[in-house]
Amino acid sequence: MTALRLILFVLAFLLAACGGERPPIEPIVKTVRVEVPVPVPCAPAVGPRPDYPDGDDEVRAAPDLLERVKLLLAGREMRRAREAELEAAVAGCGARPE
Repeated sequence: MTALRLILFVLAFLLAACGGERPPIEPIVKTVRVEVPVPVPCAPAVGPRPDYPDGDDEVRAAPDLLERVKLLLAGREMRRAREAELEAAVAGCGARPE
C-alpha cells in the first residue's frame, strides 16, 4: 500500500502545483501607421497670362520677314516656358497630364 500512497501523494502534489495562480498575460501593444490619401483642393497660383510678342498686329507691323520670324520664335519660346510652368503647377496637385 505504500506504493499506492506514494503515487497518490505524487499525483496530489502535481495537481496542487498546476492549480496555482498564473501571472497575468501582458497585452501586446503595436502602433500601426496607416496612410490614407486625403483629398485636398488644389488651386495653383501660376500668375497672369503674359503678353506674347507674336500677336496678329505685331506681326503685321513688323518691317520685314526677318523681324516677323523673330517675333514668332520669341512667342514660341514664351509659350513653351508658360506650358512648363503650368505643367509643374498641375503636377504639384497630383493630377497626371495625359
